[in-house]
Amino acid sequence: MPQISKYALAWISLGVSLVALGLKYAAWRVTGSVALYSDAMETIINVVAALAGLWALRVASLPPDENHTYGHYKAEYLSAVVEGVLVILTALAIGREAWLDWQHPTLPRAPLLGIVLNGSAGLLNLAWALVLLRAGRARRSPTLIAAGQHVMSDVWTTVGLICGFTLIPLTGWVRLDATLAGLIALNVLRVGWDMMRTSIAGLMDEAPEPDTLADIRTIIADNAHGAIEAHDLRARIVGAMAFVEFHLVVPGGMSVDAAHEICDRIETALRARIGEALIHIHVEPERKAKHEGIAIPA
Repeated sequence: MPQISKYALAWISLGVSLVALGLKYAAWRVTGSVALYSDAMETIINVVAALAGLWALRVASLPPDENHTYGHYKAEYLSAVVEGVLVILTALAIGREAWLDWQHPTLPRAPLLGIVLNGSAGLLNLAWALVLLRAGRARRSPTLIAAGQHVMSDVWTTVGLICGFTLIPLTGWVRLDATLAGLIALNVLRVGWDMMRTSIAGLMDEAPEPDTLADIRTIIADNAHGAIEAHDLRARIVGAMAFVEFHLVVPGGMSVDAAHEICDRIETALRARIGEALIHIHVEPERKAKHEGIAIPA
């Protein structure tokens, strides 16, 4: 079965967000609940994020040019940062509505119908969040992962909201609606901060996870037969592209052809393991050995 492209996933995400928004808007209209209104506001950000994701994926897919010789991969991180800012602004707006309703509370109308409509949107979002997270990890796409995390946070918000919302007609506590809206605001604020922190780390070229670096070291050691050692390894991952560079020490009398063959072997193995990658190997003679870094088995 062919793999759905990231661009197609972004378009589907936009459609799913619009359907979920329609359901949540209807839930708010029939109940007048500020908590359901807050949930609908959060879903508006999903729609805006889907549009931003479409832009980011289109830009990130552009080939390198004279002004961007390393490609446009960081556009995905910019999209995720923008989404994080929008999420935080939404949290502040929701908090304001919760405070106003706390001061002038009213009981929601038709709570059962509101729960059914909101719950339907939650189930739709759950299915789509799982698809986005799985696809984002498989493609190493910050845009898809951020979108999946945001939609999943929306799901947990819906679950908590429905659980609390069912208590309103049972308890008659009129301020429970405002309390739920306030909790939604705090959860949205947390998600927005996490999204921004992760995306900024990507923009700052944060080193990959230790397990990823360990894999790179092992691949170099296993495929550099004929060389002496490798040192000064540096790596970063920008969206779907990995950047790897290191120094490879070879015997002083080795021919250029032989050294080039070793480099080709390493590059092929690295790409087979980590996917699309820009690899720079600086070949050095034996006298440049540091006797540290990655030892090459004889």
